[in-house]
This record gives sequence, structure tokens and C-alpha cells, in this order.
Amino acid sequence: MVNQQHISLHTNGRGTHNISQQIQDAVVSSGIQTGILNIFLQHTSASLILCENADPAVRKDLETFMARTCPDGDPDFIHTDEGPDDMPAHIRTILTDSSLTIPIQQGRLLLGTWQGIFLWEHRTQPHQRRLILTIYGE
Repeated sequence: MVNQQHISLHTNGRGTHNISQQIQDAVVSSGIQTGILNIFLQHTSASLILCENADPAVRKDLETFMARTCPDGDPDFIHTDEGPDDMPAHIRTILTDSSLTIPIQQGRLLLGTWQGIFLWEHRTQPHQRRLILTIYGE
């Protein structure tokens, strides 16, 4: 059986947004007990990460690393159509992921104890983001 759902999320600008519960709710509503979930983000300036969910300092440190690695307003970037955070947002997305695959057992995501699913918004302004969830199984 295959179940496909679309989720729309509003972000408040740059940062991580824990979407674990919304994703788990979608798995439950699919009725699939054993299988695989694929989450796909339809954007080039945000990403998905499977990350530490207990200590927010981990995600703050990731943001610090990315700010140092690809700073906003870098004069070497020529793609600035939507502002100084435009090209850095694209680079951040390429360095991370636009999709995740997670196993399902007994209708639950098989995440590790400290794992959470996060949408990482790379733009400084709020955005509406779209996810496609495809759940395969029985």
C-alpha cells in the first residue's frame, strides 16, 4: 500500500523547526503499520535534518557553523536576486538534505532516542514550505 500526503508549514525565518509530531501524526493517519516513510521538501532554500532533539544547543551550534561556512552577504556570491541570504540559503540546502527516509514499525517512526525531524529554514524571512510524505508499506 502507498499513502501520499502533503503538509504545508509556515516558518518564522532562519532556524530549525521540530516537525517530528506532525510527521508521526501523518504516519498514524496513513494506517500503515510496517514500512518506510520518505519526506521530500519542495524548496531550494530550506532543508530537512535528522538531529539531536533534546539539547537545542546542538542546533544553535549547527547554525553557527553554517553562518561561518557560508555567510550572508559574501561578496563572492553573484546570485543575490532575493537578498544577501539568497545564495547562502541555497548552499546550506545543498550541504544538508531535501529528503529523509525513515523506517516504520507498529505504526511508529523508528527514530532513535535523541533523534528528531527538523525543517531547517535557511532564509532570514518567514516562508511557507511544502512537504510531500510518501508512506510505503502494509
